[in-house]
Amino acid sequence: MKRTLLTILLGAVLTLAAGAIVKPGIEVLRDGGFAPLQGKRVGLVTNPSGIDNNLKSTVDILHEAPGVKLVALFGPEHGVRGNAHAGDAVGDETDPATGVKMYSLYGKTHKPTAEMLRNIDVLVYDIQDIGCRSYTFYATMGVCMEACAENNVEFMVLDRPNPLGGNKVEGNLVEEGYFSFVSKYAIPYLYGLTPGELARFLNEEGHIKGHARLTVIPMEGWNRNMKFRDTGMPWVLPSPQIPTPESAFYYPLSGILGELYIFNTGIGYTLPFQLFCATWADAEKVAKAMNALNLPGLKFRPINIKPFFALSVDVNQERKEVHGVQTYITDVDKANLTLTQFYFLQVMHELYPEVQIFEQNPKRYAMFDKVCGTKEIRERFCKRYRVEDIIPYWTKDAEAFRLRSAKYYLYQ
Repeated sequence: MKRTLLTILLGAVLTLAAGAIVKPGIEVLRDGGFAPLQGKRVGLVTNPSGIDNNLKSTVDILHEAPGVKLVALFGPEHGVRGNAHAGDAVGDETDPATGVKMYSLYGKTHKPTAEMLRNIDVLVYDIQDIGCRSYTFYATMGVCMEACAENNVEFMVLDRPNPLGGNKVEGNLVEEGYFSFVSKYAIPYLYGLTPGELARFLNEEGHIKGHARLTVIPMEGWNRNMKFRDTGMPWVLPSPQIPTPESAFYYPLSGILGELYIFNTGIGYTLPFQLFCATWADAEKVAKAMNALNLPGLKFRPINIKPFFALSVDVNQERKEVHGVQTYITDVDKANLTLTQFYFLQVMHELYPEVQIFEQNPKRYAMFDKVCGTKEIRERFCKRYRVEDIIPYWTKDAEAFRLRSAKYYLYQ
């Protein structure tokens, strides 16, 4: 019986590995005998998404690697082992599986201190990102690069796919006065780069303080046209509300709107970031109006739900029945993901002009503007609630960024 169970488990592991046509950076590093880390004291910035294609954690791989001394772990938002909710501060502790000291980069400090880096020769970064500016892991990567530059520590990125592929660029650059951890650097909202490519861009274009001694371990088998499902790699949710690779498509579709705390976007239900709902809406009317726009690569169906749970007391998290639409992305390459939420606001204003949407929660203006990287989007849109009024501003930087960042591509 034991041998049979072992055979089944081994077969499942081999099936996982056999299905992958892309090797993440950690596997490439391992296949090369961990050569760049030999004899070095290593710190690792990671979370549960840092795995090989057999679901083994990079923490455990480096802890067991011959000639490598793993001396510290650093956890971003949600922590090294993923046991913290969004926005929760994470404390320093010891990893029970390895006995290695863990430091939080989402508590009192977002940036490793000189003391944290004192006994480290190289700081390694391995996290699955989703290619969106308001998702905080790339910001953690950037400040870690800065800390390494300041303290003469090497920095290494174990590269992973951008789930959206390498061609999706949407949104204006962040402007002065609107930089924050959800808009840390002057990049578009969707930036079309892998973590390794973005690290090269930030380092060489002067977006971080100093200049890091950067090494990127590229993937094998990835190209810019690949979405995550195309890689055959297993998906481990990088945060609780990104349960599938497709969640990375929906996050930029509704995440900005969610900052208003007025609508339910599927948080607290089984469809995070896929919904546009309100207590006062008529689902059939909203769906008909959204579909009438004929937005490329998108379809909408009416939906009526009651969230299963509430994450906070915010309006969009209350456990009240809400009505609206579920979004279906039929062609992610054709769809303008980020503008979809503004088309929804346009429709809601047309259907319910008596509802002063932005005036319901003006305290959220600051965060909304930070996520947009400017106040211009909100101010221009609020004049007439027409998407056409913000398209020129929202799209003005995308092509220039695409051309400028192309020199840092690691993949074609």
